[in-house]
This record gives sequence, C-alpha cells and structure tokens, in this order.
Amino acid sequence: MSELKKIRLNLARTREFPNGSNRHGYEFAAPLDAEGHIDVEGWKRLRANCRVRRFWADEQEDLGHLVHRPGGSWAFRYDIAGDEDDEAGYRLGDHAFVPGEYVSIRDEDGDLHTFQVVTVTEP
Repeated sequence: MSELKKIRLNLARTREFPNGSNRHGYEFAAPLDAEGHIDVEGWKRLRANCRVRRFWADEQEDLGHLVHRPGGSWAFRYDIAGDEDDEAGYRLGDHAFVPGEYVSIRDEDGDLHTFQVVTVTEP
C-alpha cells in the first residue's frame, strides 16, 4: 500500500539560472510506492488529497491537483473547469521521486523545464 508524500521540485540549472532556482518549482502530494513511483491505485483512493502548488519567483502561486489523464500520463491541473491547459509531466509515471532525481514538466505555454527532486517528506 502506498503512502501519501509531499514532494518538492526546484528548477534545475538553466542558462538563466546556472545554479538552478529554489524560487521556481512545485510542491505536490502524491502516493508513492516503495520505490518512489506514483501509485495509480493509491491516487484513485487519495486523489482529493493530491494537491499541487506551483511557485514561480514573484508570480502569484497556482494551486491545483495532480491528475491521471487518459492514456496514463500525469499532469498538474489548476483550473478544474478545464479552460486552462494542464502542465504535463514528461513520463512522470516512470520516474522515482527520490531526492537528487530529475523530472521534466511542460508548462502551460508549452515550454519544457527540468526540475530536481529536493525533498520527499510526510505531508
């Protein structure tokens, strides 16, 4: 049985941020299995608790949910009404969420950014 974890992702190094940035990223809750992968069955049970917070420097924070989309991909959805684009994770179901690992997320503008898993803690 998976446990709900709080995961923090910080922007990895880029041309604009050669050391990465702890002011750009995500914090989200997801059920993880023993290897650190998102657990689909756990998500089905706990989906209301699978929240996300997007922080991006001085921009207003976005709050939403982790969603499992048709076809098996994962995304962050900020507008439950559905008129804002999701921010899709690149193969998030294949990645282990353990500190030091990297994941990529495509933002609502279609730009792909790489993030480092900084912490995985109890919510």
